[in-house]
Amino acid sequence: MNLKPLAVSITLYLGLSASVSASTLQEAIETTINTNPDVLAAGNERNAVAEEVKQARAGYFPTVDLTLGTGWETSENPTTRAAGKGDHESFNRDEASLQLRQMLFDGNATENEVKRQMARTNSRSYTVFGEAERTALQATNAYLNVLRRQKLVDLAVTNYDAHERTHDQIKLRSEHGVGRKADMDQSQGRLALARANLLAEQSNLRDAKITYARVVGQEADNLVDPRSPENAVPETLDDAINQALENHPVLNSAKADVASANAQHDTASSPFMPRVDFELGATADNDIDGINGHNKDVTAMFRMRYNLLNGGKDQARQQETAYLINQAKEVRNNTHRQVEESVRLSWNALETVNGQMDYFRLHVESSERSRDAYQQQFGLGQRTLLDLLDSENEVFVARQALVNAEYDQLFAKYRIINSMGALLQTMDVALPATAATLSEK
Repeated sequence: MNLKPLAVSITLYLGLSASVSASTLQEAIETTINTNPDVLAAGNERNAVAEEVKQARAGYFPTVDLTLGTGWETSENPTTRAAGKGDHESFNRDEASLQLRQMLFDGNATENEVKRQMARTNSRSYTVFGEAERTALQATNAYLNVLRRQKLVDLAVTNYDAHERTHDQIKLRSEHGVGRKADMDQSQGRLALARANLLAEQSNLRDAKITYARVVGQEADNLVDPRSPENAVPETLDDAINQALENHPVLNSAKADVASANAQHDTASSPFMPRVDFELGATADNDIDGINGHNKDVTAMFRMRYNLLNGGKDQARQQETAYLINQAKEVRNNTHRQVEESVRLSWNALETVNGQMDYFRLHVESSERSRDAYQQQFGLGQRTLLDLLDSENEVFVARQALVNAEYDQLFAKYRIINSMGALLQTMDVALPATAATLSEK
């Protein structure tokens, strides 16, 4: 069987001639961050919470209320009775009032509510950061898997080609009367298996490309092997853990939630203090309370309001917010453990594959030497066809294991960097604008 048409079809399938420019890992991550629905949804949630900061700050500013009214009124009061009119005095009543109220002191309720909403906004900002980091790791994994599967397809093609050459050799021997039918059958079976392996790897590559399109949002064309982020990986596990505990966005989000809960508790204390407002009002009424004529009033007042009893509602609210502080702290503590666990698992994965790499390479080198020796010995009649086919398959399996280990090692490094919350920074990819936090001013 001629392998050239098959190789051409594989090349066309991989899309290597469909695009001139290559797509780097950095470009793939940038595209993912800018278009991924999960990142965009988190950004919109952050912006929505940021609007609540503006709502809370509105408490610092005056309010102006205009009231207008017109209708009919009949009145009986001391004034109408003194005038001898009883309750028979009816007028068309008109009202107009304008009132300005400026809060002077509200028990720090507005100040603490602003702090709470700012902390909530920062928590959502870190959530955007974390979602971007998580999605970037997904894109990295999808990117590397496409490259991995492409190389495994290449190995499957090479394996098929080797089995085809062996089959042609056995066929030629048979045609010259020096081969055995059993050898032909055995060679044909191994060639069929090599073809089945190739088809399986092609299917795996298609699956990897489908996953890439879902995560990144574009087709996987002309991907190039990225450089190993060796310099971004800390020298020790403790260094990695310390950086993660300081920088990880999910942990910072949990810390911001604790700050929000504390501010909420402070807000719940404001009802225990009086509220003082400055109020400026003007009214213009007509035919009010059975008196014919116009009434006009202008007032400028300082008013204090102080609730003395409301059935224990404020105490219960204060206690509720205290429990919410404890809840937020425990969530933060659990997140602390999860972040540290993630770093340790990622570090362990890298150490494991680092320890295996030399053995995988040795396996490939030894298998290739054995295969080459078996080919020579087979030509001299010192090895059976089964020995030769087994040695070829051993080379194929060893090369597959090495390719998988190489990409596992590369992904493990990116995984460690991600577990520290530094993947986007390492890849020089800008965070979404919605990941920006607010500062108190």
